[in-house]
Amino acid sequence: MALSASDLPAMYSLLANSMSGDETVRRPAEAALSQSESRPGFCSCLMEVIASKDLVSHVDVRLMASVYFKNSINRHWKSRRNSSGISNEEKTHLKQKLLSHLREENYQIAEMLAVLISKIARFDYPREWPDLFSVLAQQLHSADVLASHRIFMILFRTLKELSTKRLTADQRNFAEISLQLFDFCWHLWQTDVQKIIHGLSTMAQSYGSDSAEQHHDELFLTCERWFLCLKIVRQLIISGFQSDARCIQEIQPVKEVSPALLNAVQSLLPYYSSFQNRDPKFWEFVKKACVKLMKVLAAIQSRHPYSFGDKCVLPVVVDFCLNKITDPEQASLPFEEFYIQCMVMVKSVLECKEYKPILTGRVMDENGVTFEQRKKIASNTVSGIVSSLLPNERIVLLCNILVRRYFVLTASDLEGWYQNPESFHHEQDMIQWSEKLRPCAEALYMVLFENYSQLLGPIVVSILQEAMNNCPPSVTEITPALLLKDAAYAATAYVYYELSNYLNFSDWFNGALSLELSNDHPNRRIIHRKVAMILGHWVSEVQLFYFGFTVFFVANFDEALEEIASYLL
Repeated sequence: MALSASDLPAMYSLLANSMSGDETVRRPAEAALSQSESRPGFCSCLMEVIASKDLVSHVDVRLMASVYFKNSINRHWKSRRNSSGISNEEKTHLKQKLLSHLREENYQIAEMLAVLISKIARFDYPREWPDLFSVLAQQLHSADVLASHRIFMILFRTLKELSTKRLTADQRNFAEISLQLFDFCWHLWQTDVQKIIHGLSTMAQSYGSDSAEQHHDELFLTCERWFLCLKIVRQLIISGFQSDARCIQEIQPVKEVSPALLNAVQSLLPYYSSFQNRDPKFWEFVKKACVKLMKVLAAIQSRHPYSFGDKCVLPVVVDFCLNKITDPEQASLPFEEFYIQCMVMVKSVLECKEYKPILTGRVMDENGVTFEQRKKIASNTVSGIVSSLLPNERIVLLCNILVRRYFVLTASDLEGWYQNPESFHHEQDMIQWSEKLRPCAEALYMVLFENYSQLLGPIVVSILQEAMNNCPPSVTEITPALLLKDAAYAATAYVYYELSNYLNFSDWFNGALSLELSNDHPNRRIIHRKVAMILGHWVSEVQLFYFGFTVFFVANFDEALEEIASYLL
């Protein structure tokens, strides 16, 4: 029998009891809800509980109703062999009800409703729900800040869900959505970023006054809406247009959006220090926004390398990132996550195959310029831009900065190592390279050296020689010179293959590395760790080496590590 409005009190009681700490109360309620799930009208009753004005203060019950609603959608929205599913009439009612309840004040419930709509859209858009986006767009024009925030939350979740569909027809539908929504979303993003910067400036100047405090909540909601809008713009550009690496066609939104994103980063960064000790909420927003903006730029570059390689986009973005990485003022470092994204961007540009010059000969085609010819022209053009951005002096400077600044262990690193060596090892060597600053710097360094090995080979050797001269193996104190030697050893280990032409390993081992291992002072564990890593990387160069009077013949990498470990332990 179908559930109706008269069953709402019973439904409310079951939902409330399902959260009880008393197992004798909770289990029967859960069983009753599970049995009711397949009955017609179950989802409609849940929707009434969620939207009821009388239950606004009962957030826990409404949130539980939204969870059951979502689970029921996953199980019963599409008809299955053993279940008739939700009727078409109820589906229509639920869609209308969901789109009429956009001013949900509780964030968790609003987010759950956005997920609900995205799940339904995956099943029904565009055939059974063709007016979804037009209704949302229409309501945006007359929505206040809260309602528009919730609509953008729905749009983001729905677009994210639809972008994962891989059939050609689905991708074509998503491209049409992108054309329909991009201009409006981008215009609102630009408007909001100006409001945010103006609001942050006003806050910084009049911090603490009562007149300013009352506008903070609305400004923060605008910030959240802007952040959602940024995610939507990213989704539309990434998934709504075919990669220009495949079609060699200019993606105009890339050229329009990318410089504006960089300008937003430059405008927001100064407020990071302004709010650090004043307002944690806005300080966290500025931090999150700057990191996200850089991530979006990196995603656009990866998806549309040729459009991003335009002379109005690539030079300004890469120049900004390089300047931040090589900034001599340590005090100006914003925060680690931001520097990671700058390095990710530079690394992505350096290893982008579309930015490598194509040296093949010209292929003639009587029908005009071929795809390969257009690709060659585009690649050579962007390659020239990259070369102009990285003259030899800048490459050498970047290499020096990476090794001398970012490779060097900090006081907090040493403390973490001392407190928990295993955790330190996993954080530095086992995690994804883009999650920590030092592994990210190491990854960028390896790509840089691979691209410019002839230029950087002598530079790295000179850094190594300088470090060894300033810190002989007898030194036991943890000094800047010892930490630089540790960094230089790491730089040498990571590029062992390319560096073997510039460094004689046998002389290096006999003249320095073996002496490093002979000093067993506890502080020398820093160097011992790097020597072990060097031997592991350079094992192809090792034929025999001496520990005391014992000779080890190394046949392979595993055996080398085993012998090294047995010695160090």
